[in-house]
Amino acid sequence: MEKETKQLVQAIHDAPERIVLVAAGAGTEALSNLLGVPGATRTLLEALVPYSTAAFDEFLGKPPAKYVTERTARLLAGRAFTRARWLDAANHPVVGVACTATIITDRPKRGEHRAFIAIWQPDLLVEYGIHLNKGFRNRSGEENLVSRIILNGLAEAMALPHRLPLPLTAADRLVVSTHHFGQAARQLNLGERAFFGVRADGRIRHKHVNSQALLSGAFNPLHDGHLELLQVSAKLLGHPVAFEISAKNVDKPPISPEMVVARIAQFAGRWPVYATNAPTFLEKARLFPNTIFVIGFDTAVRVLQPRYYQNSITRRDAALHEIANQGCSFLVAGRQDKNGIFRDGAQLNVPEEFQQLFRHIPAEAFRKDISSTELRATGQRGSR
Repeated sequence: MEKETKQLVQAIHDAPERIVLVAAGAGTEALSNLLGVPGATRTLLEALVPYSTAAFDEFLGKPPAKYVTERTARLLAGRAFTRARWLDAANHPVVGVACTATIITDRPKRGEHRAFIAIWQPDLLVEYGIHLNKGFRNRSGEENLVSRIILNGLAEAMALPHRLPLPLTAADRLVVSTHHFGQAARQLNLGERAFFGVRADGRIRHKHVNSQALLSGAFNPLHDGHLELLQVSAKLLGHPVAFEISAKNVDKPPISPEMVVARIAQFAGRWPVYATNAPTFLEKARLFPNTIFVIGFDTAVRVLQPRYYQNSITRRDAALHEIANQGCSFLVAGRQDKNGIFRDGAQLNVPEEFQQLFRHIPAEAFRKDISSTELRATGQRGSR
């Protein structure tokens, strides 16, 4: 191993971050370097090399549209990141690192040689796309360049001063893109934006797509009940459902940008999520017209209670009329109350004129007696 590589890897091992690394097609030299310097157990939580499509698909959760693309690298990094969060019990800062590549093999390739690397942190996702000068290097040379980019990306993520020189030619093309979750959360906190979304692949969305559904909640933590409700509601509605977290809540203090980012981190690589400044469903309806809000029974009860409308039935009814006029409605899931009694949407006391505003999910379609409050109280973790 070259001296400069060894020095960089040693600095990585001395940093507090813990990582999960996924390398498909290239990047195993970076893994070898990490393992070749004492201290790897301080850095590496897990490394995977999913070469077969079956292994790749299983890690990702489903087959990607294409295996070697920027989006697939981001999805892999998101899954690596959530895996790192799950494996690290000591609450270290964690990083998900992924590479998907097609480089020179023992048979000619018609397409270009390229690699996409993504590095996912709680507040930041950085991706590197390298399009290689085809025919200039042998496999060892292409692998070495890709691995150097991975190690440099880790150094950047860990705020280390070390960098390896990259032997690029004029025909090589390296593109770097950054997605700032933390910046978007701070803008939300300052009121500079009313909402933002983070797609499953980490791309930030500032516009809302109409005619979808949102499953609203605090997700502290995200658990199997939320995930099953997402699947059931998407099946009943016949279209995808995204998650929505509000930084402001009518019954609780606002959550900080750091906490917004931490909540969003739970969805990395798997599900789209929106963060908003909309504590009430009237405000959500104004932000997201033509949307179905998937909520639990207890939340539906609060939506109907006059005390959330300055103790005014008139104000409540006006708000519900506006929600309906925005093209929005509610899909209500049953929930077990504090006395252990399961209550579903059929038991809601909905005024006659708003009956069409509330649909309910039958208990036989969905029932999951689990709550984030109980998980926190008993020290249990959510889902990954």
